[in-house]
Amino acid sequence: MQVNIFFSWQSKLWSVVFLSTFFFSCQKKEKTFDASGTFEAIETVISAQAGGQILSFNIKEGQALQAATIVGYIDSVGLSLKKEQLTAQMKAILSKKPNISSQLAALNQQLLTAKKEQKRFKNLVEAGAVPKKQLDDANAQVAYLEKQISVQKSIMKQSSSSLNKETEPLKIQKEQLSDQLRKNVIVNPIEGTVLAKYAEQFELAVPGKALYKIADLSHLILRVYLTNDQLAQVRLNQMVTVQTDDGKGVFKDTKGKIIWISDKAEFTPKTIQTKAERANLVYAVKVDVPNDGYLKIGMYGQIIFDK
Repeated sequence: MQVNIFFSWQSKLWSVVFLSTFFFSCQKKEKTFDASGTFEAIETVISAQAGGQILSFNIKEGQALQAATIVGYIDSVGLSLKKEQLTAQMKAILSKKPNISSQLAALNQQLLTAKKEQKRFKNLVEAGAVPKKQLDDANAQVAYLEKQISVQKSIMKQSSSSLNKETEPLKIQKEQLSDQLRKNVIVNPIEGTVLAKYAEQFELAVPGKALYKIADLSHLILRVYLTNDQLAQVRLNQMVTVQTDDGKGVFKDTKGKIIWISDKAEFTPKTIQTKAERANLVYAVKVDVPNDGYLKIGMYGQIIFDK
């Protein structure tokens, strides 16, 4: 009888030990976190700035691109021909400009001769060899030639200025064509990874047509949702611990920084679990997380407030 009581008591003791061990084991395995969400990136859709056939477009989805990299060309033969036509028109107009120095060469030579005569008569008058009237005539001739040269120079400058103004509209048109030609070159504006490609070589591009989508994946944004009670625990530029599951139950920790806190409450998204699951209204928060290549867009993540 005593033996049975002993074994019964021992059995109950082992049951209690087992249940206690299981309870604490479950508690130990439980992963606590403050908020969760999914990773996203700042995506930029690059569109065509010019119209025409895409002659070259050599990018692939998943390809890493540097900023200011030329990734394709849109047909620009018509624009180039128009630019050459404008250049020829400008040359034809400017060829009509008078050559002031050559056209005044004869008058300048006459003025030089007249000044020599003026000097000679001045010396003769001072010596009393000729009457003063001859010096006056020489002075008048010099003054006449100087005035004629001045008038002719003014006329030719006005003609040159008029021709230059005539080319101004053509210059503006030429600059516009140059700008359009630059837009025919597809240049990648930011460093990042090509997420999607919307056009192919030899397709027709029109201004505004999406060509590809790119995003900088060196940093991803984890969008999480906090309850009103949790909101008092966060601030901009606060560092938090970001956890991601490797699929085997092991969490990888990464430091992230809060870069945006919504000023408006919204209903809890269906796909998001928060610490207080019964809360109807939550606040969106963006956490900037450095990416070593492990993080992917759409991946699940959770954060823990650093103590």
